[in-house]
Amino acid sequence: MKVLLLTNTAGQGHNATAKALSEQLNAIGAECRILDSYRYISPPLYQTIARGYLIATSITPMAYGVGYRFAEHKEKSNSKYSVLNAANSIMSLKLARFLRREFQPDVIICTHIFSAQLINAMKKNGRIRAKTIGIITDFTIHPFWQDVDQIDYFVTASELLTHQAVWKGIDAHKILPFGIPIQPKFSSYMEKTEARAALELAPDRFTVLVMGGSMGHGNLAGVIEQIDHLDNDFQVLAVCGNNKHAYQKIRRLTTRKKVCVYGFVDNVDVMMDAADCIITKPGGLTTSEALAKNLPILMMNPIPGQEERNVEFLVNNGLAVNVTNTYPVDEALYQLFLYPQKLKNMQSNIQLVGKPHATDDICAFVMKLCGKSLPT
Repeated sequence: MKVLLLTNTAGQGHNATAKALSEQLNAIGAECRILDSYRYISPPLYQTIARGYLIATSITPMAYGVGYRFAEHKEKSNSKYSVLNAANSIMSLKLARFLRREFQPDVIICTHIFSAQLINAMKKNGRIRAKTIGIITDFTIHPFWQDVDQIDYFVTASELLTHQAVWKGIDAHKILPFGIPIQPKFSSYMEKTEARAALELAPDRFTVLVMGGSMGHGNLAGVIEQIDHLDNDFQVLAVCGNNKHAYQKIRRLTTRKKVCVYGFVDNVDVMMDAADCIITKPGGLTTSEALAKNLPILMMNPIPGQEERNVEFLVNNGLAVNVTNTYPVDEALYQLFLYPQKLKNMQSNIQLVGKPHATDDICAFVMKLCGKSLPT
């Protein structure tokens, strides 16, 4: 059984999703390839998209949000003669040669809408016979997913999104509410005392994990300064990702609380096990990992667009609280200390909505789709 995972570098979550699925599929006997579709078709286009996304989300986020909301209200267009589908048909010619000559997959999984658009155009033109799956990596149905009607199945973050997906024109029979795929290490648990010992933390002290995604988005040092003024007894884990400036700034802080600061790490799963809550931007992947760990979330600095929709989903379902200018992070954390039941309520809701076994469930479905059974 061969599986092609198509991704696009516009944020790191789509690549991480493809990697998590590839590793698990390989482990159960599939032959997998991961391909950044735009990078393969045109390296200059890949660089433009990657840089453009970074600029749009970090430098001009409001403009990005306006564009996203405009796309949400556009009319559905599935004509193969539309400008977008015509462009995707032209771009997909090189990808079609790859599928004919280098790798003939039984299943194609798209972890980004750009890749799904290419595959959709190819299916309209009869160039693909493989089964196709689109992975929607946020807690909403992004604009344009309703346009790729040739995709066979759509994986969503939750069955709570099925109504939205159907309203946007996706066939209910195509919807697979398995959850957003995450690495298996986020589906297992380590006792808090063991995790804290591994990180050289106090075993019985309330622990706050502060993160800003792989790029260290947001004023992480400012967050720590704000919560450090609280009189409550707690310790902080701060993960800055690739943001070296934030890392150095936090290291220079003089704080009342114990603050352990890290750059890019590969043991976030252990940190989540050690933590009592997480303060982070509401990206789809980080959020899914936190939910898998049954970790209450304080959300901050959402990128206008899909992350604003993530905020709506998480708050409306009692999984998180939303930090804003008028509801600052220190006040949000203070209220959790004042009423610990709020944390317990969020954890109860997370157990209802979280999908810790999304990766396993998707891989099992892929095997079944190909008439294969899971290894015993």
